[in-house]
This record gives sequence, C-alpha cells and structure tokens, in this order.
Amino acid sequence: MFGFSKKHESGAPPSPSWLHRLQQGLSRTRARLGDHLAGIFGAGRKLDETVYEELETVLLTADVGIGATTHLIDALRRRARKEGYSEAAPLRDSLRTTLQDLLKPAEQPLEVDSQRPFVIMLAGVNGAGKTTSIGKLARYFQEQGKSVLLAAGDTFRAAAREQLAAWGERNNVTVISQASGDAAAVIFDAISAARARGIDIVLADTAGRLPTQLHLMDEIRKVKRVIAKALPGAPHEVLLVLDANTGQNAIAQVKAFDDAIGVTGLILTKLDGTAKGGVIAAIAHDRTGGHGIPVRFIGVGEGVDDLRPFVAADFVSALLDA
Repeated sequence: MFGFSKKHESGAPPSPSWLHRLQQGLSRTRARLGDHLAGIFGAGRKLDETVYEELETVLLTADVGIGATTHLIDALRRRARKEGYSEAAPLRDSLRTTLQDLLKPAEQPLEVDSQRPFVIMLAGVNGAGKTTSIGKLARYFQEQGKSVLLAAGDTFRAAAREQLAAWGERNNVTVISQASGDAAAVIFDAISAARARGIDIVLADTAGRLPTQLHLMDEIRKVKRVIAKALPGAPHEVLLVLDANTGQNAIAQVKAFDDAIGVTGLILTKLDGTAKGGVIAAIAHDRTGGHGIPVRFIGVGEGVDDLRPFVAADFVSALLDA
C-alpha cells in the first residue's frame, strides 16, 4: 500500500547534501552576519566596548532578539574577563560555542514509537507553511519506515484540501477529507481509519488562524478535545508551524497557541527566504519564560526533503561558516 525508502539509522548524522542545503538555506542570514562579524572580530582589533555594541547591533538585526542577544553578550563578556582577552578575534569562537549552548536545549528529536497510531496535530497562522510541512513530514516519516495517514482538517479552504490531496498522491499516502463539515469530525474519522488499518502516524492539518481570532482559537481547542475522544491520550504531539519571516512576532505566536492548545514542538519554515534566521535563538532563549518548547524541525526550501530535524551544531555551523 505504501512505498517506503530505506529506513535511516536512528541518530545517524545528516547527509552532506542536507548540510549543504541548510547552509544554502541560511545564506541570507549568514550574509547579513558574515561581513559584520568579520569586521568586528578582525585580526588585531582591540577588544573594547565598541566591539560589544557593534555585535549587539548585528545580532539584533538578525532577529536574535533582545533577551537572547543580552544573554550572548553577557556570556562573551564573562569569557573575555576569564581568559584575559585584549583583542576581539578570540571571541568569534566563543560566540559559536555560546550560541550553540543556547540552542542545544531546543534540540529534541520527535519520538513517535510510544503510541500507534501516533497522532500529530499541526497548528499555525495563515500562510506559515502548515499544509506543505505536513506533506514533507509524511515523506520524512516514510523514510523512517513508518506508515502515514493525513487528515485534511483545514475545512475552511478548498485549496488546502486539494494541496494535501496532492501531497498524498505524491507520497502514496491516504488522505481523509470532506468537502464540508468541521475539522474535528474529519480528524475523528481519520484517527478511526488509522486505528482500523494499523497506521503508525496520523498527521492532522487544521485551518490557519490568528491568535486574535478568539472564535477560531476556541474552535482549535475543540478539535484537540475531539482528538482525545477519538483516541485517549491523543494528540501525542501538537506542532506549531512558524514562518521565520515573521521574526519576533513568532514569540507571541508561540505563547498564544501554547496557552490555547499546549504546544509540544515547533516547526520553523522558510528560513531560506529570510535574513532574520536568528529568530531561532530568540525562540530558544524564550524557554526561560515558561515556554520551553523544542524546535522539532526546520525548513530551508520548497523540496520534499527540505524539512529535517533541528540540530543545533549543524545550524550554528551553517549560520557562521563562510
């Protein structure tokens, strides 16, 4: 029924092609950082307050955010005092290490073997890339040897159903859909079908909505409740899809959706289309504000393979290496 690629070994390093695509995807952000950092950490430059001020400006411009930027600058100051640096150059490696340390806690791969079917509910604002992400996730899980079923829970947009149907055909995956009706009913039917067919993973789409649309936020709460009725304990993962181009507004989206439906993981899309990829540092730093939600996946292109698990070391390397 389903065509699978060879299963990848768990924990295997990403392929060079993915690392190359990640570096390409972050090229706009890296270009914004690169020239400035080269000047800030130039050979022979004296380490003084101007260095820290310039670095602060560059990080804020890349949308690292005030909190995360303050965290990074403070850490660099401590390192410089401890090591007795008089020049700025040695701080470049310290920035890499500090940034990686900040991002590392957000690196938590999604484990889907605890339940069958494992139900993943996706949410997000309009245009974040939710439906496309579902198609890419279907391919990703198939590569892990999993069977997948899609629930077309965006009943507001006919185009969303058509798009999901196209992804289903592309990946040879069944899509449960209705021309009308509410999202909760569609997803309920999809979970029932998955249980009957012994499917491993259900990916449930929902309509895009703004946190300020209170009636729609109430509706998505209902969807989550109905999922729990269809399968006690579900959804097992609630993924919020964020468009990297929204910058610091992503933080507000995380808080609003988390308060409404208990977000358990994030997907950051369209990193290839922005020079502000540093927002992922702001999201990671926000963990200290009570929304310690892992970044499960990042997207760096339109290709079916351009959505992969977030790995802090790879991200930092692609961001800072020339």
